Amino acid sequence: PFITSVEEIGFERGLQQGRQEEARALILRPLNRKFGPLSPQIQAQINQLSLPLLENLSEELIDFSSLEDLINWLQTHQP
Repeated sequence: PFITSVEEIGFERGLQQGRQEEARALILRPLNRKFGPLSPQIQAQINQLSLPLLENLSEELIDFSSLEDLINWLQTHQP
């Protein structure tokens, strides 16, 4: 079947959104385990991050020793 460019754009956006949701889930689990339940404000900040920033955070969180490290990182990487 013939796929229009509009359908293709929609498909690509859907894939991008799916990757972002998966990245968020993979980041929130270890953060919740390391620091306990995160506040809704922190979760909202993480939910606003682009995929490249989520990928960066996934690498950086390994070095975080406190919740303050996460908060500082979010303050310097807000979209």
